[in-house]
Amino acid sequence: MKAVILAGGLGTRIAEESDARPKPMVEVGGRPLLWHIMKMYAAHGINDFVICLGYKGYVIKEFFFNYYRHMSDMRIDLRTGSHETLNSQSEDWRITLVDTGADTMTGGRLKRVAPYLGNETFCMTYGDGLSDVDLGAEIAFHRKHGKLATVCAVQPPGRFGVLSINESKLVSSFEEKPQDEIGWINGGFFVLEAAAIDYVAGDAMSWEREPLSNLAKDGQLAAYQHAGFWRPCDTLRDKRELQALWESGDAPWLKSVDRIKV
Repeated sequence: MKAVILAGGLGTRIAEESDARPKPMVEVGGRPLLWHIMKMYAAHGINDFVICLGYKGYVIKEFFFNYYRHMSDMRIDLRTGSHETLNSQSEDWRITLVDTGADTMTGGRLKRVAPYLGNETFCMTYGDGLSDVDLGAEIAFHRKHGKLATVCAVQPPGRFGVLSINESKLVSSFEEKPQDEIGWINGGFFVLEAAAIDYVAGDAMSWEREPLSNLAKDGQLAAYQHAGFWRPCDTLRDKRELQALWESGDAPWLKSVDRIKV
């Protein structure tokens, strides 16, 4: 099974980081978000990736082109220019890097990589979200219900304190908004059949609008509900929170996966 990762957007809300590199290359724990996401899939036996490039896609190409060397011990003879790889900790991944256009929308990026997917079930996600979702269970859920698309539904963290204000304009209570009051949203981890791509008309179409709406109207979109950890990396605050989790040694997106090497 293949996993498609959308990695071509501008990332304007975290411009301090994404001015110089694509948003999926923002680092947590010294590794790009993209690497963390791929580790999540690899832990569930998915090692074949199709990455949709756009904004500064060459940065992602260079990262993977040199990945084997960067992850290996080497002996270099500067006099002769010869080099020798001593050992490698590189991944058992097959990666297809596709330039899907600088201005292409999310649905259009998916449609552009359709020729690389064949007629098989595949996964798709964005290059900026981390979770401890059980991807294997989501895939099993998808195969059981037999629809064209499954979306991982998550409950976002309550970020804003809720104020109770009395008639005298005094705050009578303050509390963080509970997760269960926010509702379920698109968590970005999809399992799709090839026919789901037919719902995308072209480059200018966002996956999150007409395609998902029409799949739902046709009864072809099911929700796999995940009540565990999920975080996007949209802002510097998000990045700092993810970094703190990594440094604590208790990063939820890796904690329960004993097959992951870090």
